[in-house]
Amino acid sequence: MADTPITLRLTIADPVSGVRYSLQQDDMPFEPVTATGEALSFDVPVRLSDDGRFLGPFVRREGKERRFIYIRIGTPAGDHASEWSRRAKIDIHDIPPALLDKARAGAVLEVVLPGRGKDGTPACATVRPIKGWIAL
Repeated sequence: MADTPITLRLTIADPVSGVRYSLQQDDMPFEPVTATGEALSFDVPVRLSDDGRFLGPFVRREGKERRFIYIRIGTPAGDHASEWSRRAKIDIHDIPPALLDKARAGAVLEVVLPGRGKDGTPACATVRPIKGWIAL
């Protein structure tokens, strides 16, 4: 069998208004948007191999198991005047197999993420979901 294209939706519940966000494709920002304070979603196309590996230009690796997607924030997202220079790391390697089966059948998998840290600035580093992965 061939790799299966699936879509992962990363939704930031409360992004910091006026800050630019983008996905990281390879090592470049991809389709940056400036937050208005409303929830912000990125649909990420990835490929899922028969043995469960995530593949594609948005997928990053760390070690044998960990796979994640970066969201660039501020200057890395292309806003060179921004006071922020951050990335949020969104783990995908721990998506339950039952949900991956639904994605293979055409469902979009969504996770809801916080947009702000405890200090009110853009959330960064490894960002833990507010609501875990669901199939839409």
